[in-house]
Amino acid sequence: MKQRATRAPAAADPAPVPGRAAAVQGILLVTFAYALVGASFTANSVLGDYPYAGGQALRYGLAFLLLLPLVGGRAALGPVRALTTRQWVRIGLVAGIGMVGFNLAVLAAERTAEPAVPGVFVGCAPVVVAVLVPLTSRRRPTRPVLYGALLVAAGAFTVQGWGRTDTAGIVWSVAALVGEVGFAVLAAPVLRPLGPRLLTACVCAVAAVESVLIGLIVDGAGLVRVPTGAETAALLWQAAVVTVIGFVAWYMGVQRIGTERATLFTGMIPVSAALTAPLVGVGAFGAAQAAGGVLVGAGAALGSGVLTLRRSRARASGDAPPAVPEVPEASGDSPSAAPGACPASAPGKR
Repeated sequence: MKQRATRAPAAADPAPVPGRAAAVQGILLVTFAYALVGASFTANSVLGDYPYAGGQALRYGLAFLLLLPLVGGRAALGPVRALTTRQWVRIGLVAGIGMVGFNLAVLAAERTAEPAVPGVFVGCAPVVVAVLVPLTSRRRPTRPVLYGALLVAAGAFTVQGWGRTDTAGIVWSVAALVGEVGFAVLAAPVLRPLGPRLLTACVCAVAAVESVLIGLIVDGAGLVRVPTGAETAALLWQAAVVTVIGFVAWYMGVQRIGTERATLFTGMIPVSAALTAPLVGVGAFGAAQAAGGVLVGAGAALGSGVLTLRRSRARASGDAPPAVPEVPEASGDSPSAAPGACPASAPGKR
């Protein structure tokens, strides 16, 4: 039987314009993912005395085990074996820079800087992504996305404020920003062939191995210890909820609205953290947090096209695609269009 030849789209080809339903689903998914991360900072504080690398190894290793029944068993081996060396390098970079490295940078920054300092830098991730992704596609930044990203960054700063720091704190905060951006954009070429669940499983497996190697070098025999009851609950929350549910929801959202728009919702992290902090007595929600939340919401609405979606719904009937110009993604190794955190008082562990 003769097969029809199909032409793969060029790397710079724009992705198809998402329908209204897909766009709304994507927005809800990434908002949910970032809200989970923002609400997890209480768990992060509980793990402050646990060996860093060992805790990360346990978290990502457990997340990988939880994902195994969800990725299709042996059927998942095909897409994994088909990955090229360059794609495996990207997965290693996502895990090393966007997960393990990001958390290391945040911890290092907080040694000499108040937690809000790395939080403010990480809050600038939407602006960097809004400029970086178009440049890698050889096009100009999309104005609504860029303006929305600036509003989100301003909102994150308003929620968190600024704090005392030194040169080392600023350098490590910039490194945390690099990690956040890397998590958002590096996985784009492997999202389509693997899908959200299998990609999450792969990056978690690699991150667990990287964490073990770092732990053996830094902590040696002290790599892991038996966690307390509170630490066990925190590790389970980080693995099962933030990593498994949050990462999968993030990548599913990116599939629908693209990296540039998805990263706009990074601002939900400090807002969610500010909303949940009073519940455990580690912070207060005041006028600054409310004002910052409004700025974050306005920026996300502007950059993601929510306002245009509403106008389109008023003009059209049915499920016609919205009149929103699609933001083409930088595709790197493949033509896929695809795909990172700061709290009210401290960026948490991804």
